[in-house]
Amino acid sequence: MDLERALNAFHSMKVNQLTPPCSQMPIVEEDSPIIDVLKLLRTRHHVWVVNNRKDMKLVGIIRYLDIIDIFLPPKGARLGAVSSVFKSILSGAEKAGDIMERNFLTINEDATVLEALEKMKRYKIQILALIDEEGKLKGEISLRILINEFLRLIRVGGG
Repeated sequence: MDLERALNAFHSMKVNQLTPPCSQMPIVEEDSPIIDVLKLLRTRHHVWVVNNRKDMKLVGIIRYLDIIDIFLPPKGARLGAVSSVFKSILSGAEKAGDIMERNFLTINEDATVLEALEKMKRYKIQILALIDEEGKLKGEISLRILINEFLRLIRVGGG
């Protein structure tokens, strides 16, 4: 398969065909202890936060670099720094919901790879949560997953 045909096929694929099952994703509940988050972040770059495992409503994300705030002592509440003040363990942060970032980017589970790539470029991010119409977490799509799939496509097509 030539690269142009491979790219066209790649762009039209649905992201939900490529996402790992939720059982393989780094997910914690909002009231999970911070220790559970840290254990996941030993081998992951992010953790998705859901309200609970039954409903699976996505409420936040905790990124690897966000963890710096929980280890630092709280600084005085300066304008613009208020959110990180309360994320420190020394300020009383105990649960995933205390330290999660509520601003995360999602894409509909039926979106195409091209739509996901365009959103990643627009917002300069490498991962999107796949959600359904009710805001339930259905998967994730990352640049790494997309690279692997494209390489698989050209290998399979090219022999």
